[in-house]
Amino acid sequence: MTVIDAHHHLWDLGAEVPAWLAAPALAPIRRSYRLADLRRHTGSVGVQATVLVQTVPDLDETRAFLAEAAASEGLIVGVVGWVDLTDPELSETLTRLAAGPGGHLLVGIRHQVQDEDDPRWLLRPEVLRGLAAVASAGLVYDLLVLPHQLEVAAEAVEAVPEGRFVLDHGAKPPIRQGQLEPWSHGIRRLAGNEHVACKLSGLITEADWNHWTTADLRPYANVLLEAFGPQRLMFGSDWPVCELAGTYEQVWDAASSLVPADAREAVFGATARRWYRLRG
Repeated sequence: MTVIDAHHHLWDLGAEVPAWLAAPALAPIRRSYRLADLRRHTGSVGVQATVLVQTVPDLDETRAFLAEAAASEGLIVGVVGWVDLTDPELSETLTRLAAGPGGHLLVGIRHQVQDEDDPRWLLRPEVLRGLAAVASAGLVYDLLVLPHQLEVAAEAVEAVPEGRFVLDHGAKPPIRQGQLEPWSHGIRRLAGNEHVACKLSGLITEADWNHWTTADLRPYANVLLEAFGPQRLMFGSDWPVCELAGTYEQVWDAASSLVPADAREAVFGATARRWYRLRG
């Protein structure tokens, strides 16, 4: 099988540091992470293809990522970019992105819903219209939400039954606090919608950065496996954000331990390929 990392980032810091990366706690990863850095890690664990995910709400970043993916010699086989979901001309924007350099590698759209002050942002009429436009363009929508936003996320995906959705990082469960509820309830509600998949990603940064173990992650990974099943669960490294708590290789080793042998083909490749309709 082709082993796929369905969630990673890249950034090249110039004179201006993105606002989200300026937080003091993120100082350890406040440097550039480029394609060559990624290759060293993917090669070390046998990952053969990746999905590059947006980091800032900026169309220019999306265009740059598409061009970088096209030049990656087949390593980056998909890009989850950003667009303004409330843009009344969103369909035309998506058409232009798809027609531009690397546009054939645009497989999804994401917005940092976790940062929105309005707890019901996903249910705004203009946002729901945007989600429908993303679906009409044949693209996935990645849900970046927190546990308290899961109920609203479920309502939103139920309002767009023609869409395909992917929950990023399992909605960032409270692993550090050792709590399963109400997160687990929200996960099962969302997973009841067959047009939603999930990423087994981002868990180590929700645990104690300095002292986490695979055992700490297991109860949460088990909930995701039971709720979504292997056919709707995909591996993501969340590199280089993961480096706050561990290396790419440690994330890989943890995921390999958490996923049963009979689910590995789906979680480490087939689900991402099918859900994002990857061509590489």
